[in-house]
Amino acid sequence: MQSFYKSPDRRFTILQGDCVEVLKQFEFGFDMIFADPPYFLSNDGISVQSGQPVSVNKGEWDRSKGYDFVNDFNYQWLSEARKKLKENGTIWISGTYHNIFSVAQMLNELNFKILNVVTWVKTNPPPNLACRCFTHSSEVIIWARKNKTTPHYFNYELMREINGGKQMKDVWELPAIAQWEKSCGKHPTQKPLALLARIIQASTQTGAWILDPFTGSSTTGIAANLLDRKFLGIDKELPFLEMSHRRREEINNLCIAERYREKIQGFKDKFQHGDLLLQEECRTDYGEDLPF
Repeated sequence: MQSFYKSPDRRFTILQGDCVEVLKQFEFGFDMIFADPPYFLSNDGISVQSGQPVSVNKGEWDRSKGYDFVNDFNYQWLSEARKKLKENGTIWISGTYHNIFSVAQMLNELNFKILNVVTWVKTNPPPNLACRCFTHSSEVIIWARKNKTTPHYFNYELMREINGGKQMKDVWELPAIAQWEKSCGKHPTQKPLALLARIIQASTQTGAWILDPFTGSSTTGIAANLLDRKFLGIDKELPFLEMSHRRREEINNLCIAERYREKIQGFKDKFQHGDLLLQEECRTDYGEDLPF
């Protein structure tokens, strides 16, 4: 198997292909998986972007072919992803009502243990054009661990510190992507760096291996590398892989990398994130390099 791109330090690798087929081709154990699978909401509707009406269609990969198709799709990729998790590993999956109920059902069928259902409340959602229902301003992120009886890692103290010394709730108020996150192009379902940074720091230690089977523009990988983790991303679409490559090359500039770290939301000041990163427990047993 040949990588589409691998950073010189081998901490960021992306592969082109269908994630189910690619995952079958190698053996490796990841500490955490973040997945932003198709929501299947491309239904020829209209949304708003930068104040202008736009189509909600993302591509044929996002068009549903019925309930059985969606359930089978989610079962197949989750089954392969589960095999790539370490025994104490966890998985995060984002979605909306279009796909998240199917995801939860398949997680239960595959014997995962659901830990939390996080509601991400967007502080800057697009308006509702029809004015016949409430504005859609949130997405759901399921957090689950591989085994029901094997303890998982949770950086409780860090999350409490970020939250002003109080237990962090399962409702997160964070903005959608900002203009500075589009410097290398914009993916139609791109997630904000702040969201992935929180997920990664909550459930992994420094040096951990992270997998994103629907990597898109690889926000997961950029956040992982900025936080001293290692990353593998998979995607079928060439334009998205090229965008991932550009984004990873961008943070080779140390000034840009530091500026992005400072922009991560949820901290009292621009120095707190760096201080907390230094306090994290560093792993020394995160295993070997990828086999390609």
